[in-house]
Amino acid sequence: MLTGTAWSIGRIFGIQIRIDTSWLIIFALVLVILSGNYFPGSYPGWSVALYWFLAIISTLLFFASVLAHELAHSVVAIRQGEQVRSITLFLFGGVAQITQEPDEPRKEFLMALAGPLMSIAIGAVSLLVWWLTRSISMPVAAVAGWLMQMNFVLAVFNLVPGFPLDGGRILRSILWRFTRDLQKATRVATRVGQVFAVVLIALGVFSLIDSFRRGHGSLSGIWLIMIGWFIHSAAVRGYEQVVVRQVLSRTRVDQMMSRDLPWAQVSMSLYTLIHEQVLAGRGRAFLVGNGEVLEGIVCLSDAKKVPSVEWSRTHVGAVMTPRDQLQIAHPGDNLDRVLSRMSVQGCAQVPIMEGDRVVGLISRSDIIEFFKTRSEIEV
Repeated sequence: MLTGTAWSIGRIFGIQIRIDTSWLIIFALVLVILSGNYFPGSYPGWSVALYWFLAIISTLLFFASVLAHELAHSVVAIRQGEQVRSITLFLFGGVAQITQEPDEPRKEFLMALAGPLMSIAIGAVSLLVWWLTRSISMPVAAVAGWLMQMNFVLAVFNLVPGFPLDGGRILRSILWRFTRDLQKATRVATRVGQVFAVVLIALGVFSLIDSFRRGHGSLSGIWLIMIGWFIHSAAVRGYEQVVVRQVLSRTRVDQMMSRDLPWAQVSMSLYTLIHEQVLAGRGRAFLVGNGEVLEGIVCLSDAKKVPSVEWSRTHVGAVMTPRDQLQIAHPGDNLDRVLSRMSVQGCAQVPIMEGDRVVGLISRSDIIEFFKTRSEIEV
């Protein structure tokens, strides 16, 4: 199933596994390099069909290793009480979408370390397979030997102490433990990550210049530049996210929730909702109930799932999200906690409750506008 720019290929341990369309690029690149360069150069005399077969098996096993690396992060996160929504394989490897950043250094240290340890374990198993099969089946040994190298490289690369690599997260957790300041620890780890990224970009540029001087093309320089650029951008974004999280954690819901609550009735038709509420500019999300008792929330996106010809015959109650499926917040909660709840459910708004009474509503757009205003006045 295609979701946005990624295919969902199933679930492991309840975690949705997705493949981004950019992953196809690196998959094809690795396949071509293995079948046309690595295996023929390392093991001459074999058939072209065998080279391609080994290349396909090796490429699939390598990406299974990347997935196992991310699953290790995710399983440790789940065991520590975190929620993992998905793992996506993309051009530069894989990324696990954890709904909330670790709230203490120990959690981050264990989560970050799990990935490289998994890669080292896979590399060790591959080494054992290579040693056992090198005199029995050279094709099997060839695949195991390459997989061993790639997993050890993956582990070493990720252990570089620059954020957002695993090593950078380990460094941040250690600094966080001693400074008790997440923002300061992230700033230091981010700087190391940026330096590492610049080094990679410089190596890529030198590699390109050398390849042109020698008169032959090489993809290695371009690849180093792309990886360096990605790490640098991710490091900057990672630091910005921590700053945002710090601001959110210091801001209470009742400081910015909307108290002008838009209501709709369960029996109201979608036609009335669209034409008399949404198009009249009264909002895109509505509390469903009698103005006191909350029964659910209905959004424009819910109505759009129903063909327009059916709007007059479909009631709000048929498409709303019922109360027992809603994420509920309270006036004293901080915005960081509320945003995490939105992420868990994938919702765009959360009702604010005092006991059984609805006192406000907060949405993603409210939070975005909050930060937009702060940036405009340079706060």
